Amino acid sequence: MLKYFLPAEHVKSVFEIKPAQLKEKGIKGIITDLDNTLVEWDRPEATPALIEWFKEMQAAGILVTIVSNNKLKRVKFFSDPLGIPYIYEARKPFRRAFRRALREMDIKAEEVVVIGDQLLTDVLGGNRLGLHTILVVPVAKSDGFVTKFNRQVERRILSWMKRRGMISWED
Repeated sequence: MLKYFLPAEHVKSVFEIKPAQLKEKGIKGIITDLDNTLVEWDRPEATPALIEWFKEMQAAGILVTIVSNNKLKRVKFFSDPLGIPYIYEARKPFRRAFRRALREMDIKAEEVVVIGDQLLTDVLGGNRLGLHTILVVPVAKSDGFVTKFNRQVERRILSWMKRRGMISWED
């Protein structure tokens, strides 16, 4: 069961994820979380650096879909100006939104990566479908109420994995 919480990769930020590396692995699409993965949970718009990252992915032919547990207003306000498809109120870690994103991008499971900052939603949800998961360090040190609880559980899981040599990165 705990293997579902183990990401395939760990990076400090989305900016470490390069289109050329993804293309080498046969990746054609990204399912990404929004809050504390791409921008701080309370930042309404994309940063200039993030806009450039999206453009690099698009230029490489890599599709991006934002899959967020947040409400329509938040996700739409962020995504629409960028022209990025999104799924809101995704109810991650349930598989339905991940399957929908795969259908809408019209790509196979082995051609997608899931990027997120939480083990209990993004990594668990992606791993349950056999998708390649990439855990990023949260952009902000602060979180919303529910996420604060999740972070406490995540710290215990990560600590357990570290003690057993399953992960090697630093928190």
